[in-house]
Amino acid sequence: MDSAHSEHARPTTPPGTPLRDFTALKLLIAGGFGVGKTTLVGSVSEIRPLHTEEQLTEVSRPVDHLQGVETKTTTTVAMDFGRISLRDDLALYLFGTPGQDRFWFVWDELSTGCLGAVVLADTRRLADCFPAVDYFESRGIPFVVGVNCFDGVRTHTADAVSRALDLGPDTPVVLCDVRERESGKDVLISLVEHVLQQV
Repeated sequence: MDSAHSEHARPTTPPGTPLRDFTALKLLIAGGFGVGKTTLVGSVSEIRPLHTEEQLTEVSRPVDHLQGVETKTTTTVAMDFGRISLRDDLALYLFGTPGQDRFWFVWDELSTGCLGAVVLADTRRLADCFPAVDYFESRGIPFVVGVNCFDGVRTHTADAVSRALDLGPDTPVVLCDVRERESGKDVLISLVEHVLQQV
């Protein structure tokens, strides 16, 4: 999917908007297993989100570690998809990536044409987001880190998380609760602002 000015990016455009004037921006939502990627896409999307969730099985138990997310029963096996219209002629298309290593071959396809990414982090399992940070840094794709603050979990400052992840000084870190629409939107706004500063 083209990141901008694609005549096929959105099948229905608001009345009176020429297709050539419609812009669709592609963003990725990435991070480790069970960090809240599907929840973020679902909470902010204005359309019913597409999910490719499957039940966790006994076979996956040795590789899908549930420490910190013991109640998790499903996992994304391909992608999540949602959309937010910012204006009549501008929309964000959100693609949530699968979190487990065995599905990472999907990432290269999903990242084609993307404007930037949100790397979700859970401070209980901060190391799980290192591969996503490395992925976007190595490809020169702008990203922000969204620290998903779960109930009852000690909140760390954005600066502390930035130091722990060894991020550059220009990479934003945003504290959020991806279950809340406004909080999720704040993360996406931070990403778009960060990308615009890179242009």
